[in-house]
Order: sequence, then C-alpha cells, then structure tokens
Amino acid sequence: MKTPPRALPPGLLTGGAVCFTVFAWASAFVSIRSAAAAYSPGALALGRLLAASLVLVVLLLLRREGLPPRGARRGVLLSGVVWFGGYMVALNWGERLVDAGTASLLVNTGPILMALLAARLLGEALPPRLLMGTAISFAGAVVVGLSMSSGSGGSTSVLGVALYLLAAVAYATGVVAQKPALSYGTPLQVTTFSCLTGAVACLPFTGQLAAEIPRAPLSATLNMIYLGVVPTALAFTTWTYALARTPAGKLGATTYAVPAIVVLLSWFVLDEVPAWLTLLGGLLCLIGVAISRYRPRAERDAAGRPDAPEPRPVDSPTRQRTSP
Repeated sequence: MKTPPRALPPGLLTGGAVCFTVFAWASAFVSIRSAAAAYSPGALALGRLLAASLVLVVLLLLRREGLPPRGARRGVLLSGVVWFGGYMVALNWGERLVDAGTASLLVNTGPILMALLAARLLGEALPPRLLMGTAISFAGAVVVGLSMSSGSGGSTSVLGVALYLLAAVAYATGVVAQKPALSYGTPLQVTTFSCLTGAVACLPFTGQLAAEIPRAPLSATLNMIYLGVVPTALAFTTWTYALARTPAGKLGATTYAVPAIVVLLSWFVLDEVPAWLTLLGGLLCLIGVAISRYRPRAERDAAGRPDAPEPRPVDSPTRQRTSP
C-alpha cells in the first residue's frame, strides 16, 4: 500500500509565504522607479490595483470562494481604503518629493507603529526579542537612509515628509485591521476584497490613467502590471496567509528585510553599487529580523507537540473554512 505524501509543516509554509512577500515587496521599489516616471501617483495606484484585482478575482473564482463573512467586512473595508488605496497613492506621491534616504527612514516607522497598535488594539505581547530586533532593524534602516540621502541635490519637502508619514500610518493601520478579519475570512477573500475596495477608492483617477497610458513607454506600463500581479495580488495574499498565523507585530518586523533586499536588487538589476555604509545598514536590518523571529529551542519543541499546534485563525461558527 502506497504511503500518502506528507504535508509540508505549517511553519515551513508560513516561512515561505513571508520570504516570498518580502522579496516581492522589495522588487516593487525597483519597478516603481520605472513606472512612476510615466504615471502620476493616483493613476499608477489605480492601474496597479486594477491589474491585481483581475488576478485575484480569477483566483477567487477558481477556488470557489465567495464573499467574505460579515465579521470580516469591517476589516476588509478599512484595510482596502487605508492600505490598498491611501497608502499606495501617498507612497507614489511622496516619492516625487522626498529623496530615497529620507523616504526609507519614514516608511520604516511603519513596523514600529504596527507593533504598538497590535499591542494596544489586539492585545498582542511585546516580547523583549521583538523589541530588540525591531530596534536593531530600525537602526539599520536609519543607516541605509543616511547612506542613500542625496544631500544638497535631494528634493525633500514638508509635504513629502507628511505623505510618507501618512503612508507609514496607513500601512500599520491596514495590517492591524486585517488581523481580526482573518478570524472570519480566508486570506484570499480578505486580500481580494481589500484590493477591490482600494481600486474603487482610486476610481477618481480613472481620467488620468486613461490619458497617460497612450503616452507611457511600454516598459513603464509593464512595470505597472507587474506591480499589480506580483507585489500586490500574489504577495498580499501570501502576506495575509502569514498574518493569519503570526502576531502582527512580529510579522511586521520581518519587513525590515526589505531595505536590505532593495539594496541588493538595485546592485544587480540597476547596477547601482551600494556604499559600504549602505551594506552595513542592510546587514543590521537582517540581523534585527533574525532576532525578532528567533524562538528558543524549548518554544520550538512546544510548538511541535500535537497538543500545542501553531497558532491559527479562529474559525467563525457560521462558516466552513476552506484551506488557504
């Protein structure tokens, strides 16, 4: 009798989802540099969300998953408007007004805000390892930001700083809103309808998008589509899969790996050789992420016991959960 294949451990699946998300989001910063040269902030956000919505709706139909349960809809609405819509417009707009170094510093306040909001609103713990790892990673982000600052040639403005701070708050708020929604809806449901909500919120930019598409070079349009398919549709789905199984504060700390990966991608893809200070900052970011996600052996052994499984979303008694 043939032995059925063993399923992958839940922890390995979660780790793979986190790694894919981080690499996809890092690649987005490289693609945005091309697309933003031809598309205005609102038009780029709308085009990205429309491409992502198309992919997500197809996946939702193939999976035969319907509307998210009522308990998930408030979180979906909030994360859709604030994170998928507002965050992307603010990020695209701020990039035109703030130099890269300042931008990286401001956006990386998001994971700190996320951990604090999750502790205050969701009752999540702030263990010393998470606080230490977050502090080290933020220090690395500061080093990366300082090394990338363009000095007198930069174009930092008060409006640009405000937009990036707004983006960081929207990012943290969207994640904290998604966490309880995942107790009712599946990751694909939450991601799809959050993305659709964000696209609806960006519909006022339809005229700009329609006017800019004919004038934009093909490379910029392809980058916009890539932003919608990979960093948005696929990576946001793997993010919600991991978020359903990981505390929001701890998962947010992993995004500190993004600046380090952006530095490496810019080095290999754009031939932008980083300074030694930039490499040092990227290394600090990765060290901080490793510390924040480290679990002593006793905790790992306890998590592996049948009586202590990895945390999972709480299923609503009114629905039948489909596997993500």
